[in-house]
Amino acid sequence: MKILIITTSHEQLGNTGRKTGVWLEELAVPYFIFKDAGAEVTLASPLGGPIPIDPKSESIIASTSTIRRFQKDLEAISLLAHSIPLDTLRAADFDMAFLPGGHGAIWDFPGDDNLVQLIEDFDRQNKIIGLLSYAVSVLVSMKAGDGEPFVKGKDLTGFSNSEEKLAGLTGIIPFSLETRLIAGKAYYSKAADYVCHAVINRHIVTGQNAASSAEVAKKMLLLLKEASWNKPVPLPY
Repeated sequence: MKILIITTSHEQLGNTGRKTGVWLEELAVPYFIFKDAGAEVTLASPLGGPIPIDPKSESIIASTSTIRRFQKDLEAISLLAHSIPLDTLRAADFDMAFLPGGHGAIWDFPGDDNLVQLIEDFDRQNKIIGLLSYAVSVLVSMKAGDGEPFVKGKDLTGFSNSEEKLAGLTGIIPFSLETRLIAGKAYYSKAADYVCHAVINRHIVTGQNAASSAEVAKKMLLLLKEASWNKPVPLPY
């Protein structure tokens, strides 16, 4: 089982002078769910190299046993320091793709041609794709085969407008994800602020926020297991 995890490379929170990046819980929780299930994990980012971590996600308030485990894991630390550039990767080499969020993703995910092409390839190959919170923003740059917005008619979730307001991000981030998904005619749904909510649309799993991290990863593994059950069995002659 080979899983490609793709994080943001963006580390500036607009013009605020504050740092951002991937939200550590959204990376650490699925990472260990995948690793503990026996997966081989590859970590990539648009620019490659060191991955920026949102400082708030490493604070004492945000810290959990899983985050502390990740911070002490030598393999995880090495992956963070040496992520692979997206333009060197192919969807054909992986079973699933997972994209954790964090505020950085809404800046560099939608406009990254390599990322858009890669996720479109995963989709064309009917491979499982998981996206959390702001990572869902990459879908708004994608097109369906008929030229319509990729999100049109799909059951999706992502960081909500009310969660943006509580985080003090309204007017700072490039666009509001909930608004953009609805404008693209997605069937957007959400739970209460910062409550777990994960949605499956065929082979795509989206999660509303960091609280949905574990649920998205588990649903991805379940879909992969179901897909393996449905594969044709070769005849013994």
